[in-house]
Amino acid sequence: MIAEKDLQTLLKNMQPVLNTGNYVFATVKNLDGIVRADTLFEFKEEEGITIVLKKEKADTLKIKYKNTYSWITLKVHSSLDAVGLTAAFSSALTKHKISCNVVAGFYHDHIFVQTKDAEKAVIVLNNLSNKI
Repeated sequence: MIAEKDLQTLLKNMQPVLNTGNYVFATVKNLDGIVRADTLFEFKEEEGITIVLKKEKADTLKIKYKNTYSWITLKVHSSLDAVGLTAAFSSALTKHKISCNVVAGFYHDHIFVQTKDAEKAVIVLNNLSNKI
């Protein structure tokens, strides 16, 4: 599978998919008591470890969080060296007052939007893709 760099091709082939479940962003000092298989991802920051996990798991572990998010995966295999994809879709979402948190995986870009905005975000992303 070859990673795509061309912005027009990336936008045309985004294929946003809304994953099931509600997710939360939280911060912990350490991962004691948290099974790594339960986290979607983690990122070490100076202040603590940011983790993203399903809301239900956070509730079970009594981990505090502020909001719930939905997870959208762009199915296009984007290159980590591609330029402009994040700017294009975040601009489109901004025009509809939808905030997004983006995580780039090796194969795909993943967008987290507040749960209340999930369906609207997928429509916006599909509209952006269809314009190309």
